[in-house]
This record gives sequence, C-alpha cells and structure tokens, in this order.
Amino acid sequence: MQFHKIITLKDGRTCTLRNGTEQDGLALLEIYQLTHAQTDYLLSYPDESTLTAEQEAQFLKEKLESENEIQLLAVIGGIVVASAGVGCVGKKDKVKHRATFGISVDKAYWGLGIGRALLEACIECARDAGFVQMELEVVAENKKALALYESVGFEEYGRNPKGFRSRLSGWQELVLMRLDLEAYMI
Repeated sequence: MQFHKIITLKDGRTCTLRNGTEQDGLALLEIYQLTHAQTDYLLSYPDESTLTAEQEAQFLKEKLESENEIQLLAVIGGIVVASAGVGCVGKKDKVKHRATFGISVDKAYWGLGIGRALLEACIECARDAGFVQMELEVVAENKKALALYESVGFEEYGRNPKGFRSRLSGWQELVLMRLDLEAYMI
C-alpha cells in the first residue's frame, strides 16, 4: 500500500507523510526510542524494545509490500518526527475486517497537526484496504488523544481498568475505541 502527502503545519512548515522504506529502519528505531521515552501513554518503554535497525528495516519493507497494512512516517526537513500504522487484527474470516491503529509523535512537534494528519491518513489507508472497522486503545487520562479520536468519529466501546501497569504511576485504565469505516466521512 502506497501513501504520500505533503501537509502544512500550524506553524507554516511543511511535513511529508509517506511510507516508511527499508532505508528508514534506523530512523524508525530512533523515533520509537525517543517517543516511548517521552510519555507514559505508549505501549512500552524504550528498554523493552529488542529490535535492531535492520529488523525495523525488514518491518518497513513488509509493510510497504503489504496490500492492507501500512507504516507511515512524518518527515520535516529530512527528520522523522512521527510514526503511525495500520495493522490487521487477524487474517481469519471472522476478524479480517478489523484494523488496529497506533501512533507516536515526538513531543517537540506536538500541537502542530501532525497527529491529526497521520490519523486521517491511516483512516484513509484502512478504508482503501477494505477494512470495515478501525480499533485502538488509549490511556483514559490522555485527554488530548481521546479528544482527537472522538473528533474524527471514534466511539468508546469499553474500558479495561488495569489495561496498563505503569512503572511510574501504577495501573492505567485503557479506553477501547472503534471507528466504523463504512460510516466515516472524510
């Protein structure tokens, strides 16, 4: 699946949203390490990642060749500042209509519209790939992310009170959200 779009950020700079390629393996690893150290709201801690730049490159190659999964990068001035992706819940008939979504943005670039642009790009890609539903989990106290997801039509369908166990704050409640891609209006 291919994607390429240039957007103008709130501060007037341009940002390219594009597929990650094999050549971006090190950049993806670095943005992963950075963003996962900047917030307690992401799935893991930097020290839990065992992937190498070569493994990230292989991951990006597989996503680039996939018919229905994608890994997008946000690039400003040649620097990767964010990453987002769409994956399959599973390949079995009963679940292959469902897509998962994940995103991380370097804290230095929060508030510029990159997160929204990547989210909208992933929604577009998921619809184009034939998914019917897109799903995500978000920490309940992450009000900005919740507001963003709700603003594009995601709806809460449940909560997991002990979804995450933070090293810093203990248990974190996860909000389970879904977007009906057949009803979504771009």
